Amino acid sequence: MNLEFFIAKRLIATKGHKSSVSSPIIKIATIAIAIGIIMMIVSVATGIGLQDKIREKVSAFNGHVIISNFDDNQSQVSTVPISKNQDFYPNFKSVEGVKHIQAVAIKAGMIRTEEVVEGIVFKGVGADYDWSNIKEYIVEGGIPDFSKGTTDDVVISQFLANRLKVKLNDVCVTYFIKEGGKGKNTRTFKVVGVFNSGFQEFDANYILGDIRHIQRINKWSADQVGAFEVFLNDFTQIEEKGVEIYNTIPPTYNSVTISEKYYSIFEWLKLFDFNIIVILIVMIVVATINMVVALLVLILERTQMIGILKAIGANNWNIRKIFLYNAAHLIIRGLLWGNGVALVLLLLQKYFGIVELNPSSYYVNVAPVSINLFYIALLNIGTVLVCLLVLLVPSYIITKISPVRAIRFD
Repeated sequence: MNLEFFIAKRLIATKGHKSSVSSPIIKIATIAIAIGIIMMIVSVATGIGLQDKIREKVSAFNGHVIISNFDDNQSQVSTVPISKNQDFYPNFKSVEGVKHIQAVAIKAGMIRTEEVVEGIVFKGVGADYDWSNIKEYIVEGGIPDFSKGTTDDVVISQFLANRLKVKLNDVCVTYFIKEGGKGKNTRTFKVVGVFNSGFQEFDANYILGDIRHIQRINKWSADQVGAFEVFLNDFTQIEEKGVEIYNTIPPTYNSVTISEKYYSIFEWLKLFDFNIIVILIVMIVVATINMVVALLVLILERTQMIGILKAIGANNWNIRKIFLYNAAHLIIRGLLWGNGVALVLLLLQKYFGIVELNPSSYYVNVAPVSINLFYIALLNIGTVLVCLLVLLVPSYIITKISPVRAIRFD
């Protein structure tokens, strides 16, 4: 093996000096490997990044599992209250993997300023609400303070703030229909924070405020809420934990996962897995074809050398390994360049957000990336293995070369 490796190194070192044919082809093959790995890493990083970011946004505003009355299943508005006196609240100890549970209530309303009237969904939250889930989406101001009784402070989306032409500390008059549809309740809210999730379904409708307003408007007691939002430690277990939670709660309540509630969004996300697989296959095929051509040219150019090696006793497999070592060197060199460029591009996108997306179509403002070193290592290892396995076929031509004819070959 040492002799084969030495000959392969000499072959690599001298190919550029003795050949005017293989040199450009080998460069093209190396560039193809580099471009292929760039495309694969970028497609995987952006595909997984977009999936993770959208899942994160949907769960940040809804939790992973939502517990409510059966009567509220088809409506976003809380109509039938649930008591807070539950075995699973405030700590869901009966199901492992639950990180947090919080009580919420939702009521439709209409907000009016001097110039604009807009329909809104008021989401009432309390002291148990985990603001850390949406903290990164708050672009101005802060969050309401629930420690001093009922507060009129609200957090509004940037989308609504622009449509209503309101700024921080401005006051908005909001109207809610009374239970039974007779008359209206009026509330005056102060904008203390502005969020921008890039998720149009939330940004175009939701404002966040004190749940006690909804309790008073609906004539609920202080221990009655609209629903519970459950957050899990691991999103990949959402289906399994969703079933466990459903089996744990009282039979008069229902629970749905966000993948069920937003079925169309999560089905759309699954298409990215198919797109990524297609890109990986295409890039590996292109890179492999280029390497096959380069190896064939190299074999034909080194026919005399092959004949000499056979004449001095080298067997076919040893000679094939020499060319495979050479091919592996070219593949690894292309991978090194490709990985370097891909990581630079991903880091630029991660920290500077160069590529922007339309939030109405992709639910995000900029293309998110997920730099996972494990996936990158798998892509590199897989590319090397697939290319070398495929290259075994063209290297078989070496067994058909006759030493006598090869030495006389010009």
